[in-house]
Amino acid sequence: MAVVVRAGAAPLWWPGLVAAGIGALVPGVTGRRIGLLSGAALFLIALAVVAFARGGRYAGLVRGATRAGRNDVLQDRAVTVRFWRRGHRWWLLGAFLAAVASSFAVPAAAGMLLAGAGAGLWVKAVRIGRLEHREDVLYWVRTDWVRRGRPAGKQVGGYRTTGPVAGDAAPGGARRSR
Repeated sequence: MAVVVRAGAAPLWWPGLVAAGIGALVPGVTGRRIGLLSGAALFLIALAVVAFARGGRYAGLVRGATRAGRNDVLQDRAVTVRFWRRGHRWWLLGAFLAAVASSFAVPAAAGMLLAGAGAGLWVKAVRIGRLEHREDVLYWVRTDWVRRGRPAGKQVGGYRTTGPVAGDAAPGGARRSR
């Protein structure tokens, strides 16, 4: 489950930083100083909102988690990341282009907002990883329940658990070291 959360972190973080860097080069309507200061504020707000959004839903699903059965289909980390990124590539491209275009009005602000959302997803995945490490399990979402990359969406009826060495993902959704 943390893999799905973490899958969006890098595609938001890096384009956000690039868009903010491009925006810092453009003077913009409001000026660089106001753009960078408002971008820093938007970064912190986005980080906090994304990191702590739907925390109650995640906690409820974790409390109701059951052991994965033989009929549960659980995907590899690489497949999950690839599906998430393919499904969201046009939204990510549109967000990047909008962030660069908005730099002509408020330099770097939208890029910092994107980067803050990516950092918030990474923080959320780290929090889930600490929970997995503390409980000594990995939480999974059945592949037929996780539509559009939403591990706590309406279709998710509950999480499945496996031992900490199952699959190719470490707690928190990172790659397992070999």
